[in-house]
Amino acid sequence: MALRFIGIDPNTGGNGSPTVWVDPDTADLVIQGWRADVQTERECAEFEIPGHATGIPTNETVIRIPARLVPVLREACDVAERGELR
Repeated sequence: MALRFIGIDPNTGGNGSPTVWVDPDTADLVIQGWRADVQTERECAEFEIPGHATGIPTNETVIRIPARLVPVLREACDVAERGELR
């Protein structure tokens, strides 16, 4: 698997930055972001969605992506939907 780099948060320095890739084999988005704080995780874990258990499964996590990265996420979605990766 060779991920296709889409973009990185332009407002963070060289020490870790929210980043978006697309997996060319599956068209999945791969996202690096800031780990959500405890209060945000708690709120997400307690949110009730009909037909789903509450909580955050051990193989999942909550991340926070800055709003300024939304255009990069849109581009990644477009790349994945267009199927140009397959």
